[in-house]
Amino acid sequence: MATLLLALAVGCTGLYAGFLLIFQTGIMPALARLTDAEFVSAMRRINECVPRAVFLLVFLGVVAFPAAAFLVPADGRTDTQKWLVLAGLVCAALNHLVTVVGNVPLNVALAGSERPGGAGEDPSAVRAAFEKRWNGFHLIRTALIVVAFGLLTAAAVL
Repeated sequence: MATLLLALAVGCTGLYAGFLLIFQTGIMPALARLTDAEFVSAMRRINECVPRAVFLLVFLGVVAFPAAAFLVPADGRTDTQKWLVLAGLVCAALNHLVTVVGNVPLNVALAGSERPGGAGEDPSAVRAAFEKRWNGFHLIRTALIVVAFGLLTAAAVL
């Protein structure tokens, strides 16, 4: 059971790390080339579509599976493996903290800047209040989850 939980931890964390890494290295640089109005509109649409069932299952699994893998006794697991799983769990939990405290409030503010009837705030001001801060938080959470993935993978292959 512990081996299956660790495999699920590695799988979920890998999926999530890949998603954040692609967002960091491909999607955000592409969005940066858009005009202010295009950028604001595109980010609003992305933020409406991302937090759906499959994403939320992976997002929750990133913390739940490493926690379960750490807590369920595993015959033959070394102390090093246990510490690697715990370190991966800590990085995943910190990733979620950055997401909830940093990125989510910015996403909510971005959505709230759109007024009914299409007469939203100035796109330049909205983008200026959002993009740099969001990218900063996103870089931190991407680094944390990539490290978590590496730690959990190391625990699984030792």
